[in-house]
Amino acid sequence: MYDVVVIGSGPGGYVAAIRSSQLGLKTACIEKESVTESKSQLGGTCLNKGCIPSKSLLDSSQEYIEARNKLSGHGIKINEPELDLPKMMERKNDIVSQLTSGVSGLFKANKVDSICGVAKVKNANTIEVTHNGKSEIVEAEHIIIATGSSPIDIPVASINQEHIVDSSGALEFDTVPNKLGIVGAGIIGLELGSVWARLGSEVTIIEVMEEFLPTADKRIARDVLRTLKAQGLNICLASEVIEASSDSEGVKIRYKHEDDSIDIKVDKLIVAAGRKPNTLDIIEKDFDLLIDENGFISVNDRCETSVKNIYAIGDVVRGPMLAHKASEEGIMVAENIAGKETDLNYQLIPSVIYIHPEVAWVGKSEEELKKEKVDFKSGTFPFAANGRALTSGESTGFVKVIADKETDEILGVHVFGPSAADLVQQAVIAMKFGSTAKELGNTVFSHPTVSEALHEAALAVNKEAIHMGNRKNKAD
Repeated sequence: MYDVVVIGSGPGGYVAAIRSSQLGLKTACIEKESVTESKSQLGGTCLNKGCIPSKSLLDSSQEYIEARNKLSGHGIKINEPELDLPKMMERKNDIVSQLTSGVSGLFKANKVDSICGVAKVKNANTIEVTHNGKSEIVEAEHIIIATGSSPIDIPVASINQEHIVDSSGALEFDTVPNKLGIVGAGIIGLELGSVWARLGSEVTIIEVMEEFLPTADKRIARDVLRTLKAQGLNICLASEVIEASSDSEGVKIRYKHEDDSIDIKVDKLIVAAGRKPNTLDIIEKDFDLLIDENGFISVNDRCETSVKNIYAIGDVVRGPMLAHKASEEGIMVAENIAGKETDLNYQLIPSVIYIHPEVAWVGKSEEELKKEKVDFKSGTFPFAANGRALTSGESTGFVKVIADKETDEILGVHVFGPSAADLVQQAVIAMKFGSTAKELGNTVFSHPTVSEALHEAALAVNKEAIHMGNRKNKAD
């Protein structure tokens, strides 16, 4: 019998398995995705079909567009760059292969048993694993369910992975579509739209919601929308796809906007309308594990389910579907199983959109604080006033720091601009230790760096910014 068995080897599952074994627990990880009869495709959706391959294409496509449009401004003259899409895809696949092999190596180094097959939880201590038509029983003192999520398939645009594809299919195009449609203006839709727009596609994104990026800071959302439109993305808000049909020539789409019905034709259609938890058929039907009406496994703040000694983490539970959230939940659960009494601050989970420039935030927004009737003050600093941003030609956007009006404790940080993901991570560390805006403003930042924009925004909270005029807070 194992001390811990993890179902799923994504960023939550494999991290939970490794940490469990590090803590002296006999551990196994079950993965259903087969590469060969004896080996599993470790790493989950994030590594194989999501986070990593998409970022590879985002970086490659940005290099391409900069070679075309930006280098001349640096005094570098080159001939018109030629796109080699097969080579770009090869680079992406090589990175994925390298990292997948890395997870396998980490399992071996940490003495985690890797089991290939489809898992079904029979009871609190028993898992049935089926592979190639054969079944075996695996027993465990503790079970961690980390089976991730899958793209939502909408009936009016059924995915066939030929002309109508999901996010995974959108990473495997062998040619650049002349015209590309995308259903959904969320993180996935915007990132994929950015990739193919840079490579030459005419991109139309159809979003049913009236508000663009509703969870982001309102000013940032407005600026991002304007920037993406300037980059060539046609983003249609308050629009709903009512029909989509494909043939050998592409996809015909009909969508509704207000009282109008609009018809367009595209070469490919990406359905990025959200994701659903992978909880179907992983639990024996008569086993009393609480799952809500949306398919999410019910858990408490420690990721404990309704059944003792069974835990669930990542995309199968409440909260944002983010790889780093799943990983930290995996560590928390492993340490709690080992008796270390660890918790996770869900208020300090950063969100990132890897468009260009990047968008990232952590903590509360002004809109949230107003709803909660919390008195706050804020400071902003534009990258246009940052020396390092100007030298790199990346001066779009700004940093906003929000603090409690009375205590000065930092409540939220929002960034639109260069290295936004890294700047917000600095903010996460500061907020983890309860930093005030004053304390962050009194911290030494290297010069010249884009990080100085965070420093100046923190100073601006208390009207102490050095490299811009200090305006009176609206909250005053």
